[in-house]
Amino acid sequence: MQTDELHTRLRESGLRATRQRSAVFGLLRDAGGHHSVDDLVGLLAESGDPLSRMTVYNVVSDLTGAGLLMQADVGPGRALYEASETWHHHFVCRSCGIVIDVPCARSTKPCLETPPGLDLSVDEAQVIYRGLCPACRAGAHPLEERSSERHT
Repeated sequence: MQTDELHTRLRESGLRATRQRSAVFGLLRDAGGHHSVDDLVGLLAESGDPLSRMTVYNVVSDLTGAGLLMQADVGPGRALYEASETWHHHFVCRSCGIVIDVPCARSTKPCLETPPGLDLSVDEAQVIYRGLCPACRAGAHPLEERSSERHT
């Protein structure tokens, strides 16, 4: 995504288009997949645009709050983030840890009906599917590949 497009998306979401927000948002848009803050800090450093861990946490929080990023709720452990245009759920492989996007029935929040009989205002519902991905079911993931594929 071009810098002008990034700045426009940030402004349209009610955020100032700072260098830090542009760097993190652009990285997630270009890289795709699901990344932790530590992943982002490392990728930014590799790209020659290092940011502190606290700055990345703050930026991810701002971008998530503005609806530009989605926190991929994959259960306990590191929070993972992605740039996504559509609401969806996730499948997590119990063997290799790969995270795969799963479309939801409605493609909009909350996706699920509010449980009957409860006086709640639900604005988000996340479903986490767990099991074995096709490669693990087939035994195709050698142990050394598993750690490099985790959370992508």
